[in-house]
Amino acid sequence: MEILHQNKDFAVIIKPVGLDAEKECPEALKAQLGGEIYPLHRLDKNVGGVMVYARNKQTAAALSRCIQEGGMVKEYVAIVHGTPEKEGTLEDLLYKDPRKNKVFVVNRKRNGVKEARLSYQVLKTEKENSLVQVRLFTGRTHQIRVQFASRGFPLLGDHKYGARDDEKAPQLFSFRISFPWKGETLVFSALPNWAK
Repeated sequence: MEILHQNKDFAVIIKPVGLDAEKECPEALKAQLGGEIYPLHRLDKNVGGVMVYARNKQTAAALSRCIQEGGMVKEYVAIVHGTPEKEGTLEDLLYKDPRKNKVFVVNRKRNGVKEARLSYQVLKTEKENSLVQVRLFTGRTHQIRVQFASRGFPLLGDHKYGARDDEKAPQLFSFRISFPWKGETLVFSALPNWAK
């Protein structure tokens, strides 16, 4: 497990594609660092990127509160099929069907429907694909994947949401996380090879 930063309170890692963020990553981190490891947020198993894990209950409580209050900013890079507008904000109502483990954009509030919001900008376009940078304002299951796919821009490799290509996993990566800690704003980032 690649560790970007560690101290007595938390560890910042690059989660590999294929590892479960809530079970396998904490176990691997515990084996590497010792002590307790507390998951704070999640990434889909088939998505990689920068993640923060608490190393004690007090830090877990403080950072969980920070997340709930919107103090932790999470940014992603993704490659989408097509060329969206240069930049924009996407706002939708999302419904997760637990039987299919799939999320859908719906047009009215009802039980289980949650508001989803993100902003993005296109960094570059090559052939028929675009590299986008995304900032999440809400953390919904499959949010980035669904919101782009619903507009005709599925992520490369995201066969669950309409991509028809040979990539093995969605081209989505949590590349930057920032949050306030002890009077300063900490920023941790890393890019996957496909976004450099």
